[in-house]
Amino acid sequence: MTATAGGPGSWSENILEYFLRNNQITTEDGAQIVWYHAANHKVQVNEALRNSFMWTGTAHMIEADVVLPSDGSEHGQPIMAHPPEINSDNTLQEWLAEVIKTNKGIKLDFKSLAAVEPSMMLLENVKRHLKRPVWINADVLPGPNGNSRVVDAKPFIDTVTSFSPDVTFSLGWTTGWHPEKVNEGYSWTMVKEMEYICNELNQPVTFPVRAALVRQSCSQLLWLLKQSNRYSLTIWTGKNDSYSTEDLLFIRDHFDKKRVFYDILEPQNHEFKQAIGIKINL
Repeated sequence: MTATAGGPGSWSENILEYFLRNNQITTEDGAQIVWYHAANHKVQVNEALRNSFMWTGTAHMIEADVVLPSDGSEHGQPIMAHPPEINSDNTLQEWLAEVIKTNKGIKLDFKSLAAVEPSMMLLENVKRHLKRPVWINADVLPGPNGNSRVVDAKPFIDTVTSFSPDVTFSLGWTTGWHPEKVNEGYSWTMVKEMEYICNELNQPVTFPVRAALVRQSCSQLLWLLKQSNRYSLTIWTGKNDSYSTEDLLFIRDHFDKKRVFYDILEPQNHEFKQAIGIKINL
């Protein structure tokens, strides 16, 4: 089943089209999108929403993590924290109140099913003020060196779409990285299981894939993208992963530039942007 991303101002609008329309990028190239990762605590949110910050310039997309509080405080209201952290100075409601004052796109990452429904209720409450791309993320399958602690795909997708079918899904694999051994990439079984989950969806889907594992999975991931024009990749990096600028350039050479986004850490992000001639707008 195929469908195109939503129209201007919809949650499922293609992020390249959205930021081109707002004159924040100059061409349809996923590498032009700047990410701020883990904007959970209030100090991080304030930095992410400022016009510019060190290395990367102005952020287009703000990524944050949503959990339920460990102690039952805030009446079970979703808070912004990345496990193993389970406490925060910021609730999702407060986070949204700040983000809707800007024109930045958002990506919310869920590590458990329990946080999804109350979070979608809060998103629905501000929908009329949130006319920009909204990505909803979860790891729904075990991947290379990954654990089995995944979010069950069907209830996750069903819960999100019961509130709003108009989103972009970001559906990934749990992964691990071991510096002392050969790390296998995404197998044919893994990508075919993901395609089975996604092929009946109408929404755009991006697949977050770990930069250090992409080169050895090139055939599998190219195949996955060929299954639908709704699909894209979002390259991410672990803090201690071993990968090079050449690995990122390999990805860029082998995949459609309109369908690959790079949410990667510094200083590799800066080095990569320099290597491909993208100027940072401070």
